[in-house]
Order: sequence, then C-alpha cells, then structure tokens
Amino acid sequence: MYDPVELAKETEKVVAHNNLRKFYRFRPAKFYGGIATADCVGCCLRCVFCWSRAPLMNPERVGRFYSPQEVFNKLDSIARRHGYSQLRVSGNEPTIGRQHLLNLLDLVEQTGYRFILETNGILIGGDASYAQALAEFKRLHVRVSLKGCDAEQFLLLTGAKPEAFELQLAALRNMINAGASCHAAVMQEFAPEGKLVTLKKRLAEIDTRLVDNLEFEYLIPFPHVVRELARHEINVRCGGLRESIRRNY
Repeated sequence: MYDPVELAKETEKVVAHNNLRKFYRFRPAKFYGGIATADCVGCCLRCVFCWSRAPLMNPERVGRFYSPQEVFNKLDSIARRHGYSQLRVSGNEPTIGRQHLLNLLDLVEQTGYRFILETNGILIGGDASYAQALAEFKRLHVRVSLKGCDAEQFLLLTGAKPEAFELQLAALRNMINAGASCHAAVMQEFAPEGKLVTLKKRLAEIDTRLVDNLEFEYLIPFPHVVRELARHEINVRCGGLRESIRRNY
C-alpha cells in the first residue's frame, strides 16, 4: 500500500525538470470526435488495468523532455493535419509537473482549441489552489477518472491507501467551487449497481450535474491488461472500445 501524493512527488523528480516534462508519444485519436493527443510519462497511481504500463513503471527509461511550447507545437500540427479542434494530454498523469501544464494551457488559451485534461484528480484534490489555477482557463475541460466507486474498490484497483479515494472526490469539489468545467468518469466494469448508487449519492452531494454528466468508460482488454487483472484475481467482462466512451464536452 502506498500514498499517491508522496508517489507523485517522487515521480515528479524523474519526469519534470525546469518546466520540462517527459512525453513518449504524440498522436491523433478518435475520442471526443477527434483529438490531438500527447502521452505523458509518470503517474501517482498503479492501476491494475492501466494500458500504459511501460511509461508508468519505467519513467526513467521512457520518453524525453519537452517544453510547453514544443508540446503545443506538436499538438497543433496534428490538429491542423486532421482537422481537429481539440487537444489533450493523456497516457499517464498530466497534473504531475504543475508549472509545465499551466504554461501549456496558457498557450492553448490564445487559440481556438478546446483542451481536455484527463486526470485521476489526486493532486487537484489535495490542493485547492490547483483547481483555482485551472479554473482560470476558459478553453479547459477536466475529466476526473474515478478508480472505482468507493475506497474499497480504489484499494483493489490501484493498491494505494483507500482513503486516497476521497482525494478524487475532493478534486471534483475543488473544481466545482472554483468554477472549473469538469465531469467525472467511472469504469463500467467496476461499477456494480449497489456501489454505483452510493457513488451517485456522493457526487450529488457535491453537485447534481456530476451525476447528470457521469461518464461510463469501458475496459479495453489489451493482453497485458488481462494478464494483470488475472494476476490480481480480478474477474471482469471487458466491454471493449466503444465510440460512446468519451463524449464531446
């Protein structure tokens, strides 16, 4: 069991330096109706279903450092080539390396692009000032991917201390309070009806819009993901990739 906030601090020493941030891939993607994507290196969770394990487990050996301007230029080039109006950082955890992310968002703010920030919310939940900083960007929408419906599932799926699940909900609360555009997502395979009812009640306590806009994502059964689930004795039926996974917010 580990503390994801402390792991984020240790990971940042490896993947962020002098406003540079490690990335391992830039690509077009069909999510959200088409989006230019930068995949970053390093995360503060160890989800058993993570599809991006090499950058997660070996951040020292994967990717290279880019400045915010270099990342923006690559995303802009992909978006122009494919006719996209949206950009995102995905792969691992984009909120690690705060200044780099904020500087990247500064560049996006001067354009007509929409930026989707996909995050586990741990760092935003632990520091309300992070949410306040993000709320300054009007072209930003934040998607918080909840790791299960409660603390028990959070521990099972991430191996992190279960009380850290509250940081994910706190991230949503902090952003709603700051006026940031956001929504929550939960994986369908890990949202049984009873637990989902409880999760929705907790989201409604923050803001009923979080329930109305709750997104269900589906586990993609890559071979290494299936192996990890089996190793942890977690049995699920994989829904596979669907066009409706991520809506165009």
